Amino acid sequence: MRTSPVGSRRMSTTATDKISQAASRRSPYRVVQRVILPLEADSDSIPLYVDAGTTSVDPRTDAARAQGTAGPAVTGETVQSSDFRGRFSTVVRPGSRMSFATYFNAFPASYWRRWTTVGSVRLEVTVSGNGTLIVYRSNAKGAQQRVESLAFEGRTPHVFDLPLTPFGDGGWYWFDIVGGVEGALLEGAHWAVPDAGGKRGRASIAITTFNRPDYCLRTIETVCGADTVREILDDLLVIDQGTQNVADEEGYPEVAARLGDRLRIVRQGNIGGSGGFSRGMYEAVRAGRSDYVILLDDDIVLEPESLTRLVAFADFARRPTLVGGHMFDMYNRTVLHTFGETVDPWRFQPRPAHEDMELGHDFARSNLRTTPWLHRRADVDYNGWWMTLIPTEVIREIGLSLPLFIKWDDAEYSLRAAKAGYPTVSLPGAGLWHIAWGDKDDLVGWQAYFHERNRVIATLLHSLYDRGGRVLRESSYMDVKHLISMQYYSEQGRLTALRDVLAGPDRLHELLGTRLAEIRSLATEYSDAQFRPDLDAFPAPQRHKPRNKGRGVHQPARIALAPWAAKTVLRQTLRPVAEGAAERPQTFIAHQDARWWRLAQYDSAIVSNAEGTAASWYRRDPRQLRAMLAEAMGLHRRLLTEWPRLRRSYQDAAPRLASFEAWEDTFRRHAV
Repeated sequence: MRTSPVGSRRMSTTATDKISQAASRRSPYRVVQRVILPLEADSDSIPLYVDAGTTSVDPRTDAARAQGTAGPAVTGETVQSSDFRGRFSTVVRPGSRMSFATYFNAFPASYWRRWTTVGSVRLEVTVSGNGTLIVYRSNAKGAQQRVESLAFEGRTPHVFDLPLTPFGDGGWYWFDIVGGVEGALLEGAHWAVPDAGGKRGRASIAITTFNRPDYCLRTIETVCGADTVREILDDLLVIDQGTQNVADEEGYPEVAARLGDRLRIVRQGNIGGSGGFSRGMYEAVRAGRSDYVILLDDDIVLEPESLTRLVAFADFARRPTLVGGHMFDMYNRTVLHTFGETVDPWRFQPRPAHEDMELGHDFARSNLRTTPWLHRRADVDYNGWWMTLIPTEVIREIGLSLPLFIKWDDAEYSLRAAKAGYPTVSLPGAGLWHIAWGDKDDLVGWQAYFHERNRVIATLLHSLYDRGGRVLRESSYMDVKHLISMQYYSEQGRLTALRDVLAGPDRLHELLGTRLAEIRSLATEYSDAQFRPDLDAFPAPQRHKPRNKGRGVHQPARIALAPWAAKTVLRQTLRPVAEGAAERPQTFIAHQDARWWRLAQYDSAIVSNAEGTAASWYRRDPRQLRAMLAEAMGLHRRLLTEWPRLRRSYQDAAPRLASFEAWEDTFRRHAV
């Protein structure tokens, strides 16, 4: 480790950045992560970029927070956005401490140590004024360790060469600046790695969109405004599957003129995320220029620096690697939705990469330094296609997505890639903002069909167990939950899904353009799928005696769950609907309270949706319940009996279904 001056002339942030980029192309070091500040100075996401005050990592913090007893993460110091001097520079006030132990600015050393050929990282920091510069690292348990501390006076650029050897299981590097009596100015900083003539990959970006032209145009504008992204960009492909087109948005002609022939709009019918992303992969591979395709969802807010970090990491990967970014909550910018996911092999459901993870972690409440689990490396099975880089050589070998429309296409693709020897990495420091799943409920409604069908298909293809582990048992439990919750529309979709699985893989491409419309057309037959924005559109709830003598409804204990469920099914199957319940609801239930064991206690209820924009009327129908329950039991029996045959059938068909030839035919049939 050493410290050395690299110049003395004061430069503007823009000039410094351009010289840094040029130098990185000539020098034996390549900049892989610049220290950045928010694109918007007043952004709610400031804690993801800059932190303040002193703190220490306490392994007890997570437990205290879970019990609601954890105090503030740091001292009373706060970051003031008025101190920012652009994208790369900020003032550090006299006597205050500014820490870059943050999601976007700390260096995820353990990921570079595990997945790349890199053995060390160089930190270059240019500061002026006076104060102290301190470099830290952490281990996998989150313990903070001081690496180097030095005082500076005047304009003093410094270089620190830091080994990656200690980061086998986890850990980060970062630095803090403490302002002296005059304060200090961070002029710029970056992390660079040794690069003796290494790979300089280029990428195509593929955005799949359906009737979100405003979001999509904003992403295009963000890419267009990022110099470093344009340097690696071959094509920006917009796969537009909607009726409200991006090219018709105000402002599109200007951004199209700036990007020129690198911006391509591809119109096709709506064949879902798998159809849109497959088209993006297909176009990029056929063009033959790009080393990578970066898949982006349409309804996002993008941190453009993430894209260059994905490419840099992939360039140094030991083998071709899928590299994904994390997803933050668009409406609560400091909340990380998930840090890394695996597929539970027994249940074949997504789960956190390790048991310590806190879903929906808020960096505004607990920063990187005070959250031990964030320091442990998370090795994943897949990354969501809100942002994922895929090497084109992987696509050439294993094909495109399976024709699943939506749900499980991203997980299935990574599982398939892993079988071929290509891992997936969810890279900290590469992230975007997206509507969080908590603001949706896609397990009910038309999406229930795709959840059920595609989970079973992915299990048939990749399960380690002869009969798919626990999948069919859990699937039958879900049928019961939907039915006793009076969610008959969702259950009809699930039954259709199981029938389609049993019909075999040959119709999957054919169903891409038709099944969604067929499922949605059934909504008119079920009151639980007919939404009204105004509660006054429904009859007022009838007065009734409170449940359990006013004590309310409670979830049955685990030990009593099976007999309780059996009793509830029997009651709902045989007992007539309560008098008047068909004409007037018995209660109103807010979405967050609409748990299956609560809904099961009523014959009629108005239930709001997850978005809070509308509500629908759930009504118990014993005849409907009996018919659907009987069919569900029969379909699950067939699946269990025919599983070995179906497994062979889907595994044999998968390469053909994912082939360029099969998708070319589908693209032709859905041309616009």
